[in-house]
Amino acid sequence: MNSELPLPLASSAISPSSRWQPRFWTVWTGQAVSLVGSALTQFVLMWWITKTTGSVSALATAGIFALLPQALLGPLGGTLADRLPRRLIMIVADAISAALMVVLVLLFSSGHIQLWHIYGAMFIRSSMQAFQSPASAASTANLVPHEWLPRVAGLNQSLAGIMTIAAAPLGALALAVLPLQGALMIDVVTALLGIVPLFFYAIPQPLETQNKTSSLWTDFREGVSFVTRNKGLSRLYLLLGLVVLTLIPTFSLTPLLVKNHFGGGVGEVALMEGLSGIGMIAGGLLVAVFPPKRPILTLLWAFAVACGTVALTALSPSSALWLAIVWWTVSGLTFIYGNAPLTAVLQTVVPNAMQGRVLSLLSTIMGLAGPLGLLLMGPLGELIGVRGVFIVGGSLSALICLLALRSKGLWALERESNALTEKAKLEAKPMGS
Repeated sequence: MNSELPLPLASSAISPSSRWQPRFWTVWTGQAVSLVGSALTQFVLMWWITKTTGSVSALATAGIFALLPQALLGPLGGTLADRLPRRLIMIVADAISAALMVVLVLLFSSGHIQLWHIYGAMFIRSSMQAFQSPASAASTANLVPHEWLPRVAGLNQSLAGIMTIAAAPLGALALAVLPLQGALMIDVVTALLGIVPLFFYAIPQPLETQNKTSSLWTDFREGVSFVTRNKGLSRLYLLLGLVVLTLIPTFSLTPLLVKNHFGGGVGEVALMEGLSGIGMIAGGLLVAVFPPKRPILTLLWAFAVACGTVALTALSPSSALWLAIVWWTVSGLTFIYGNAPLTAVLQTVVPNAMQGRVLSLLSTIMGLAGPLGLLLMGPLGELIGVRGVFIVGGSLSALICLLALRSKGLWALERESNALTEKAKLEAKPMGS
């Protein structure tokens, strides 16, 4: 291993029992239902802002309140996930979000709702995600056998694709058959469905996370040091930050590309995003069924294709919207196919007692790189146009991935991940499947 820090697997993770399936599937299904409910609610709230204000700045402000707190509070959430019972963090975070939604329902019912109430709710919900997400991600290695980590990562990516497709139509359906406060109550019900299994199934906690006497700051610095001293991890984090920085503006400008270059409308945008979501689901299921044996190689080539097809989307002739949709769908599939092994690699090489901090640090880097990319690409877009943003962003991010193929640190990280995976399989043999 070309790492300055030892990465013990068995001492930092607790192997699940041979009868792990009922616990995992019950907890995972509950959390999946809760996430779908949250995505539906987010659409409902954004639609209310759109219908009530018709303001671009109001929607942009809502987007900031919905995303930035999770990025900024992620390090704190990850640090606490490595100190406190992760199951308790998940329960409390989901319960606060559900209680907050009840407050919004009461405000809507009484007619006293104000725009700042929505902003505040989005801020708090995003903050709760900063605590819930690292606790949930760090618990995965304690819920499934090690060889199942890539499969679970694939399932989670497919779930993200489902939410991409389903949030808008499910939200619209809820608003069609229910009053707005009734649609918001769906999130309360789904949150409870996510919480209840956690009362019946324990999530093992590594001994290293229990009874800690060090300060939060010391623990946080330990997580940062772990990443910076491991050449493979530091290269990986830099790569992902650069890809997000250069690529994320294209996601926000997709409606403009469809409108300005292809002459399409909302239907064409919905078709493009919907098929991309189907591609995401397919990519996640592909990983779940056929986990890649070379995770870093898969990540780099899949990301390079995903980024390159973003540029090809904008290079499609204005009369060939169908071709742009094909490229955009391929981009969604390959991006998810590369992203799923990433999670499995981190859950393999990072000791479980540190996964909350290390995973949340990555989320923070990517969460801050996105807004920074938008700020940089805004003025550039005025000069080169929306097509130029797609072509430059997609080509540059693809080039970054291809150059990363020469990184010795990344290949050392892959060898490390594969070695630890084989070690875990050997240790798990007496446990059975």
